[in-house]
Amino acid sequence: MKIYLDGKFVDEADAKISVFDHGLLYGDGIFEGIRLYEGNIFRLDQHLKRLANSAKAIMLDLPCPPEEIGEIICETCRQNGLTDGYIRLVITRGVGDLGLSPWSCANPSMFVIASKISLYPQEHYDNGLAIVTLPTRRINPAALPPTVKSLNYLNNILGKIEAKQAGALEGIMLNDQGYVAECTADNIFIVQDGEILTPSSSQGALKGITRGTIFDIADELNMPIREVNMTRYDVWCADECFLTGSGAKVIPVSKLDGRVIGSGKPGPATQQILASFRRRVTAEGRKI
Repeated sequence: MKIYLDGKFVDEADAKISVFDHGLLYGDGIFEGIRLYEGNIFRLDQHLKRLANSAKAIMLDLPCPPEEIGEIICETCRQNGLTDGYIRLVITRGVGDLGLSPWSCANPSMFVIASKISLYPQEHYDNGLAIVTLPTRRINPAALPPTVKSLNYLNNILGKIEAKQAGALEGIMLNDQGYVAECTADNIFIVQDGEILTPSSSQGALKGITRGTIFDIADELNMPIREVNMTRYDVWCADECFLTGSGAKVIPVSKLDGRVIGSGKPGPATQQILASFRRRVTAEGRKI
């Protein structure tokens, strides 16, 4: 496997960063998880825009313009002979002194990995995923805005550990008010009485690229959609539920906390959304 690292492509074994990199020492950096479908990088421009916004929010200078980063991503896919896969773009603050101060880091560091990913077995896409509510609460947006896709994922990892301990592959994280924020790695949607509902970013949800696609699909299908304050009760009693993410794509949910959601199978609205999503992923974005 070839990895792009700070201006050159290197073998996987040679893709190394310094132990003094502030991304490693303090989680000071940003990233994007991006999908490649049949040679098409899905919504690459939206990913690059979010990357630039995350960088601006934490006052991190991009090592090169977004347009150039886009071409680097395409070339990384070509170097690895990929037509379908998952791309991880990471920009760290770079090498600096010990201590929190970002001003000691002279140059940011960037690397791009293009490989494969499989978060959930196919059976769960066909029949739905059983998830649980997690004890760990999502970080308050006033403490760390979820709109910044940063390297600080320990909050999510604690939730992932709790999901595994409960025998689930994924779980819902509530915010400090008790409203549903998102899952450990996915955004969440429910369908109730023909309307699609999802938590807002002000409640702790990441503004996911796949999440944004659902809003476009809802418009295409003439399905009403809106952001709401959502409780576990709302999910328990929903007609349908599904999760979205660049890694997960769109996956139905059949149970929450042992309660069957709807019929316990992917519902008609979810199936319509899935069909539209599958059409879009090879058409919207940039061909490598």
